[in-house]
Amino acid sequence: MSDNGNPSGMRRYLDIARLLMRYRKAGLFNGLSLDDAALAATVEGEAQAPEEPGQLAADLEALGPTFIKLGQSLSTRPDLVPPPYMAALERMQDDVAPVPFEAIREQVESELGVRLSKAFETFDEKPLAAASLAQVHAATLRGGRRVAVKVQRPGIDGIIRSDLALLARLAGTVDRVSDVGRRYRFADWVAEFRKTLVAELDYRIEAENLARFAENLESYPELRVPRPVWDLSSTRVLTMDLLDGAKITRVADLRRMEEPLERLAETLMRAYLDQVFVHGLIHADPHPGNVLLMQDNTLALLDLGMVAHVPPRMRDRLLKLILAAVDDRGEEVAELFMAIGTRLQDFRETEFIREAGRLIAQYCNLSDSDLMSEGRMVMELTRVGAAHGLRTPPELTLLAKTLLNLEAVSRALGPEMNVRRVVEQHLQSVMRKRMMRSFSPSAIASEMMEMQELTRDMPRRVSSILNLLSENRLRVHLAGLEETYLMESLQKIANRICAGVIIAALIVGAAMMMSVDTDLRLFGYPALALALFLLAAAFGVVLVATMLFTDRKARPRERSGPG
Repeated sequence: MSDNGNPSGMRRYLDIARLLMRYRKAGLFNGLSLDDAALAATVEGEAQAPEEPGQLAADLEALGPTFIKLGQSLSTRPDLVPPPYMAALERMQDDVAPVPFEAIREQVESELGVRLSKAFETFDEKPLAAASLAQVHAATLRGGRRVAVKVQRPGIDGIIRSDLALLARLAGTVDRVSDVGRRYRFADWVAEFRKTLVAELDYRIEAENLARFAENLESYPELRVPRPVWDLSSTRVLTMDLLDGAKITRVADLRRMEEPLERLAETLMRAYLDQVFVHGLIHADPHPGNVLLMQDNTLALLDLGMVAHVPPRMRDRLLKLILAAVDDRGEEVAELFMAIGTRLQDFRETEFIREAGRLIAQYCNLSDSDLMSEGRMVMELTRVGAAHGLRTPPELTLLAKTLLNLEAVSRALGPEMNVRRVVEQHLQSVMRKRMMRSFSPSAIASEMMEMQELTRDMPRRVSSILNLLSENRLRVHLAGLEETYLMESLQKIANRICAGVIIAALIVGAAMMMSVDTDLRLFGYPALALALFLLAAAFGVVLVATMLFTDRKARPRERSGPG
């Protein structure tokens, strides 16, 4: 073990290699084409495969906090992980033994620069919850305000960063040496995961998320978010309001009968749709355990450490995609999906459009069934895209995961709520408001300024093009030609010609020297001529081996957006 409690780098490599070897035949990363029966047969028939997908979750939990978070992240990637394993990863537990209170006291006092008894009137030694990254304690401020204090486990930052660096190196190696790596770009995915996890370790970012969500939810008084206490928060300590309520999964049926909660479920769904499509924020983990039902019939939203930001253009495309799916426009859904994804070298467009259309038709025909909800439809669309050579952006899988979690919350609050109706009506309202804003005076003035600039510059640009044409100086530069198979083939041809010329020259030289009479002979042949023959043979072997193993391989051709 290293000083910070993290296993040494070599041991960590061996642990991860052992995990990869164990699950190499379980359908992970290449199981997209396997149906459930085939996957089950594979799992049962291979000695190296686990007995059940739940074992993968247990093995990741045993590797520590980084891999617990990695498993949770993989549970949002239907393009990488088959359904049985996704379900197991979703159920991963992040409950661990709490850190001794003295270590928590030292961490809080070091971060806040003040004694615990001076900052808080009371501070409960027994934690409310303990996870792999942090634990939460109830406390009381001077003045009586009840707060929850989230304290990062001492030393966990170094462990996380060490594991992330190791994962980045492994992913880069896999991308370079394997076809599956070149297809999925694990290095890019690990880099995104690294950025998200490092941000989650900075509790100032979570405090900002709490403040931003509270501001965005001002028009929804039924929803509450804990307010951060800025003076008692830092990178590793977050102090916020303590909201006492019941988890919605434990709400008694009697309370549902006395106080119908369907309206709250609709409000929560509309608020989250606004977060995604209006404010550009995706709360990556709104599962039922993070939503509390308060005594005054309001909902409290907890754990906003993982929030993804969605750029405006991506918001527009996601909104159009969901609306097209609701209206049963399968071909348009496929076109929008291709526009936001990256087409790999083996992308099969015709088959993808056909499968996407079939999926959307199934989604619309099952309007009264939970078998094909909005979240599941987006998940399955991602899986279909990956199976046909289309890499999707992480925002899409996060949206699918968020919708699935929201549907679970809605079923817990109001089992009879028509989720599809709420989604369709609210997204249409969002679209109408967006169109109205496009006709606002400021938007029209901006468009007029752009038109003025285009009109002013057009004569000059047309004149420049005509001048280049008249002087025969117009050139078109084709970027990316070095990435095509043409350059790869030309390089291989040049290598083989070069090898053939050199070897032929050596052989011809050796043959000419065979007729030279010399006293220096070897095995009855002139020694120099024989040496040239041997050199030609060795040189030929080396060049052939070099061409086979180091010829530059063109990267797979990928295209983003419309083809």
